[in-house]
Amino acid sequence: MDTIKIRAVTLEDNPELAQVLRDVLVEMGVPKIGTAYADIALDVMYETYSQSRKAYFVVEDAGKVIGGAGIAPLEDGDLNTCELQKMYFLAEARGKGIGLKMMNKCLDFAREQAFTRCYLETMPYMEAARKLYHKVGFKPLDSPMGNTGHHSCQEWMIKKL
Repeated sequence: MDTIKIRAVTLEDNPELAQVLRDVLVEMGVPKIGTAYADIALDVMYETYSQSRKAYFVVEDAGKVIGGAGIAPLEDGDLNTCELQKMYFLAEARGKGIGLKMMNKCLDFAREQAFTRCYLETMPYMEAARKLYHKVGFKPLDSPMGNTGHHSCQEWMIKKL
């Protein structure tokens, strides 16, 4: 674990990070349309998250990117609501408490940006992720919020910050 660190995304991370995120999405059986897989941002994560009130963090193990997660204002949402975005980890990163550390890093950033609620979208079969979301206080919603473009996501959650 001492070789694992969480840090802000850099321009140099873009190609490796895009591959990691797509690999995890394919592994999880996520549809390629209507989910993060189709997001243009996957190839330009540094540029996407270098804007106001946005941040993306990568998990690195001995110099290799093994996952990440980000916070951004919810598209077409109110000014007080952010979205937890693109939180995915390679198999080698799972089950080590990294998800909780990453979640806390993202939510701390959201609070620093004066967001009062955090929204997320997920799939019902992503059980480990859903367990983590519940553990940190996310509550289920009956319908989606904002305009994420992820019409294939079937579960929506919110947390007061």
